[in-house]
Amino acid sequence: MTSPQADSVHPFRIDIPQADLDDLHARLDRTRWPDELSGTGWAYGVPADYLRELVRYWRHTYDWRAAEAELNAWPQFTTVIDGSTVHFAHIRSPEPDATPLILTHGWPGSIVEFLDIVGLLTDPAAHGGDPADAFHVVVPSVPGFGLSGPPADTGWEAGRIADAWAELMTRLGYDRFGAQGGDWGSAISR
Repeated sequence: MTSPQADSVHPFRIDIPQADLDDLHARLDRTRWPDELSGTGWAYGVPADYLRELVRYWRHTYDWRAAEAELNAWPQFTTVIDGSTVHFAHIRSPEPDATPLILTHGWPGSIVEFLDIVGLLTDPAAHGGDPADAFHVVVPSVPGFGLSGPPADTGWEAGRIADAWAELMTRLGYDRFGAQGGDWGSAISR
């Protein structure tokens, strides 16, 4: 990925090459399963039967293209903050005076955690709610997670990520905003 200007924001669309998906399928098909001690359950790690079912699901049931299309329904962008590429979705409410809100996923989560709530937050009137409760929602991928790049250096702890989120919101034109996060995202949001 090229290094964009430090304060610029660039449109982004998820488009995983089919060759990458084919490679993943081939690697899943070639999985070599270890022997396992009988009757140990989770005491010695993830049970092989559980892993086999998980691999079967990812290989034969999960529809990456449908998931990709669902995420691409959101306007997505990247920007470089403090030397690291940050991916984020920015979903504006139809309510012009909506409160800006940044949502931070947990570990080892992703922006997918918010698929079911963004519509409720950005357009409560469409879901039987009060338009006055609407938010402009920003959903970043924590550096090193999802579609954000790997951190450029060490030290990306909660405080530094919170500073990056404040910079992101400033770039988007928000001088005041709410913050919500679950799991590790709660430490960042505080």
